[in-house]
Amino acid sequence: MTALRHADGYATSAHYDGSGRIRHDAGGRSLTVDATFSLRAEVRLVDRVFDPATPDLAQVYAPAGRCVALVDATVDRLHGDALRAYFAEHGIPLTVEVFRALEEDKTLDTVCRMAAFLGSDGCDVARGEPVLVVGGGVLTDTAGLACALLNRRTPYVMIGTSIVSAVDAGPSPRTCVNGTLMKNALGAYHPPVLTLVDRALFRTLAPEHLRHGVAEIVKMAAVDDEVLFGLLQRHGRALLATRFATTADDPELAAVADEVLFRSLYAYMRHEGTNMFETRQDRPHAYGHTWSTKFEPVAGLLHGHAVAVEMAFTATLATLVGWLDEDGRDALLALCRDLGLAVHHPVIEDLALMRAAQDTVRRKRGGSALWVVAPRDVLGRCDYLAEVEDSLLAEAVGRHRARCSGFPDGGGGSDMYLRDARWA
Repeated sequence: MTALRHADGYATSAHYDGSGRIRHDAGGRSLTVDATFSLRAEVRLVDRVFDPATPDLAQVYAPAGRCVALVDATVDRLHGDALRAYFAEHGIPLTVEVFRALEEDKTLDTVCRMAAFLGSDGCDVARGEPVLVVGGGVLTDTAGLACALLNRRTPYVMIGTSIVSAVDAGPSPRTCVNGTLMKNALGAYHPPVLTLVDRALFRTLAPEHLRHGVAEIVKMAAVDDEVLFGLLQRHGRALLATRFATTADDPELAAVADEVLFRSLYAYMRHEGTNMFETRQDRPHAYGHTWSTKFEPVAGLLHGHAVAVEMAFTATLATLVGWLDEDGRDALLALCRDLGLAVHHPVIEDLALMRAAQDTVRRKRGGSALWVVAPRDVLGRCDYLAEVEDSLLAEAVGRHRARCSGFPDGGGGSDMYLRDARWA
């Protein structure tokens, strides 16, 4: 086998690298190539990212000589002036294209319009030039996919303006759009080269968007970080009430907010970032993402509420297989309800839909098994159920419905439905 390292002087991008080996048979009839691809993705907490005194963006775009940005329409209304003033202060030319980013916009048409703008005359983003993406989860997924397609891999910098985009969708390598009644059906693995997380941007979030985003933090706490779970139990309501300590002058709560965000990011990226192309299914961050991929669009739930419903249901399932005691399950339900997240919805009682979700997700996860993430022993640790048989599924649904029937609202959450619940 012959190893080949291509010359650095011919690099197409400073952000990616690759090498490989090639061998051939003695008869000159067969060639085999083993290739590797490497990348570096950084996630960084920053304070007041659009303050001209904050250097992070200028350090990226001053050497590039300009910045081309894709910005969520709502974010542009709230933060667009600050974004433009930042680049003007640093003397960096800025080109902004604004896109509406509702759930119904999470389509290939949106991605194609983004790619057309990035490749248009007068813009024509180069292959190694980092695009700036500023927005929430929908823009994160669609703009990331547009960058994955442009020049077959164009780097981008992500500023997540919502909880979901800051701690989950933003730094994630998985870019995607929705398919017919299947969330995130089409996509590519293409993480941002840099994710900047600034909780000051959470100050303008609507309460329902703040709340449903926190579900992604609860997810990582429940299966990967006992300390994080305890922080949410003690401070979760205060973090919601103050939009992560951005509406109150409370240095101690601000320190808690930073720790919660960092712990959530670390728990997420230590699994997702080291399994960048999803070649293994030992993925704690998939907690709450097996059945919800089907029932979320059917019920019209906000993503975080759908994830919370599945997390709670899976905790009940874990009690049936002896992985979690009822006190642990009830602690998870109590935290979710304390934060206003749903823990039950009648849609999970549609067993045909639940089985269909299993069939789809099993194929998505490689076809060998279902690999359902569930808490095990204590909250903050997890294991993987290879399969969930029909009888166990039905028993778990019945047991969970009975547990939640005692709640005055049946386990529902605050503002749990999408306002734009139309799907491609």
